[in-house]
Amino acid sequence: MTPFDRRKFVLGSLAAAGAMGVAAAPAAAIEPIRRQGRPLMKLGLAAYSFRQALDLRRKPPTMTLDGFIDLAATMPFDAIELTEYYFAETSARYLANLKGRATRLGLDISGTAIRSDYCVNNATRLKEEIDKSKRWIEHTSRLGGKTMRIFGGTVAKGDTEERARRQCIEAIQEVCEHAGQFGVYAALENHGGITGTSEQMLALVRAIKSDWFGVNLDTGNFRTKDPYADLERLAPYAVVVQMKTEITRAGMKPEESDFKRKFQMLRNVNYRGSVVLEYEAAEDAKIAVPRYARIMREFCQAAG
Repeated sequence: MTPFDRRKFVLGSLAAAGAMGVAAAPAAAIEPIRRQGRPLMKLGLAAYSFRQALDLRRKPPTMTLDGFIDLAATMPFDAIELTEYYFAETSARYLANLKGRATRLGLDISGTAIRSDYCVNNATRLKEEIDKSKRWIEHTSRLGGKTMRIFGGTVAKGDTEERARRQCIEAIQEVCEHAGQFGVYAALENHGGITGTSEQMLALVRAIKSDWFGVNLDTGNFRTKDPYADLERLAPYAVVVQMKTEITRAGMKPEESDFKRKFQMLRNVNYRGSVVLEYEAAEDAKIAVPRYARIMREFCQAAG
């Protein structure tokens, strides 16, 4: 399969991933996605936006995932992203009920977001991380999700980044092989540690050989001199976008995101996929999220 054909396959597969169950043949290192047609952005809301209310350490939490789905349905979103931290359980019945609730309210479940660390310098722990990721691939498939957010991890004390990177690549490769059997994309987030800069991200992204791999582009996580330029370098590889309301330049305080610039960046690479609001700023989410939902809808329509 040529790089062009392979990326066409990725695009088509992402749109229909929930219905697929056969992994693609091993591919060459990932190339920027060549997307056909006009930009197509579907707005989603991340459960993490309501992390305080959903926190299971509260007995009981002030919001359940059912309640989150109900709330999301009152705002101009097309989909929701469900974060692993807030699942009361992962039984087949529980997952089916969440999927059914979203469906009845006209919402897709775009995907899930999990915590992972493939840099752990311990074989037993590494296997646990990989096994957990595989389980969540299956959970995501049951929910009808198309992508699963993963983290690369942080270099362990006494280890080297080079060795940790090699291990991380091998681990993600294994996760992607499993993901392909369920039509789910493993999406690596720029999230500090071994993925803290665009250079570190690209060193991983360009080394992984799978049609079931892409980038979870978090627009607020680069703490560099020019975060926008770093985001632009990664945008061609994105299979899901988490839109933050702030950015933080190196050595500076957080500032309001330039939504126009971010949506134009996605339009420039003809992005077709979910743009998920992941709200982390200080204002109460119940007040801020509806406002940002309207703002994002306006820019999304302008970018389409």
